[in-house]
Amino acid sequence: MDPQALDGRTSQGWGGTPPDGVHVNVVLAARGTPTAASMTSAFASPTAGFTPILISLGPDQPSYETLQPPTIMLNKMAIASPAHEALVFGACQVGIARGVLDAVAQGLLCADQETLVLVSLWLGDDAADSGAVCAAARVATAAAIREAVEGRPESEVRRLVEHRDTVTHPFYKGG
Repeated sequence: MDPQALDGRTSQGWGGTPPDGVHVNVVLAARGTPTAASMTSAFASPTAGFTPILISLGPDQPSYETLQPPTIMLNKMAIASPAHEALVFGACQVGIARGVLDAVAQGLLCADQETLVLVSLWLGDDAADSGAVCAAARVATAAAIREAVEGRPESEVRRLVEHRDTVTHPFYKGG
């Protein structure tokens, strides 16, 4: 798909089940746009505990390759422990890369330097199974990209509008 047509499209996705479930938010951008500039600024502005990385893959550091399209991963939760950090920067990074590559294989994204992907990631600090976390990150990322590119079915959007007075969220404790 044309990167300019994707610029600024956003979505979210969930994969897996707790404690190894992964939630992502995705922003797509076209190189040279204000959206891409914002993504680059986020990439260049790490803060303590929140380190944006350019996803790279390979069996060892000397053989790292940049994922195409270039994908920036940001954690949206503080790293809780060395084991949690390994899951975020290992299993989640690989799962996100696989989800992006699934989208490329399905023709949703082009594997080029014109398209940029930002993935903001949440992984609970009690996650432990790297295989399950990797699979969850892949499912969440692929689903979020698909929704960002294709949109939501009109019936789902209409259902939300019709039930607007009863929509909820697990963190909402109101009446």
